[in-house]
Amino acid sequence: MTDIAKLAGVSQSTVSLVINHLSGAKVSRATREAVLRIARELGYPLERHQGRHDNRPGQARNLIVYLTDELATSPHAMQTMDGARDGAWDQDCLVAVFATRGDPGQEQAVLARMLDHPALLGVIYSTIFTRAVSLPAALAEVPAVLLNCHEKGQSGERARPTVVPAEQQGGYSATMHLIASGHRRIGFINGEVWIEAAGDRLKGYRHALADAGIPFDPGLVREGDWQVDSGYAHALALLGAADRPTALFCANDLMALGALDAARELKLAVPRELSVVGYDDQDLARYTHPPLSTVLLPNYEMGRWAAETLIAQARGGSVSNVVFHSECPLVSRDSVAPPTP
Repeated sequence: MTDIAKLAGVSQSTVSLVINHLSGAKVSRATREAVLRIARELGYPLERHQGRHDNRPGQARNLIVYLTDELATSPHAMQTMDGARDGAWDQDCLVAVFATRGDPGQEQAVLARMLDHPALLGVIYSTIFTRAVSLPAALAEVPAVLLNCHEKGQSGERARPTVVPAEQQGGYSATMHLIASGHRRIGFINGEVWIEAAGDRLKGYRHALADAGIPFDPGLVREGDWQVDSGYAHALALLGAADRPTALFCANDLMALGALDAARELKLAVPRELSVVGYDDQDLARYTHPPLSTVLLPNYEMGRWAAETLIAQARGGSVSNVVFHSECPLVSRDSVAPPTP
């Protein structure tokens, strides 16, 4: 497609619109003919797209509307969108993304314009924070999948396929990794508890302690705000106690970065004198000193699952209307070691 774009003197996105026969695209007839002619000359498999993406009645549809509240608060939203885009593209579908900031008026305006689009296959409804949502009434008769959110009060046949991260399992895995390394006094620096992920990660932490026969000590749990400064401040407080923890589990990588700074200030060597585990597996986790053990938040995988499930649903496949909890695996690096005797 890049070669076609160069020879036709257009962008690759224009080539994609032409090849996928998207109606409504503002591409001149001359440009369409040039793109298709060059594609044939280069041997591009146009037959793979012909017919299937012809938007006449009775033909398959190939446009997914991806509706989200935010895109720019963290890397997570873009990773999830990338997964949806790739999962759709592998099945000859395209994704159009609309960020509404959770404004019902903007949601209604997007849906009013897009639900009548002749190429529409269905809708992915996504949120940046995992939470319960009320779906717009306009989606009642439209194939839809919920991504990183779940519908309030819906069950049975009316429930929509839903994917969320397995946050309790992630918190459990992080804590058990420290326990398996010999730690029994483990501090937990969490985010704001009103956020669903924070509550679930705390449940995982407590579950792991219980399974290992370690009493829960509320004095070892602090509520941060997901930022480096709060990880630093809470780590200083925990590590300054007479009976300090030998390990810290931080509910995201940014707070873990703050905890590493606090350890450095207190001249505690990581991992020899203090073990630290983060959560999210952001790029920065690879480049801390030492590289940070963390838990992967499966943004890309969730996005891909949402697109593949929506396509299967819209094309008449068998789709279970259940909540799928996407695994949050541990990523072991160099910030964890047995406690010093």
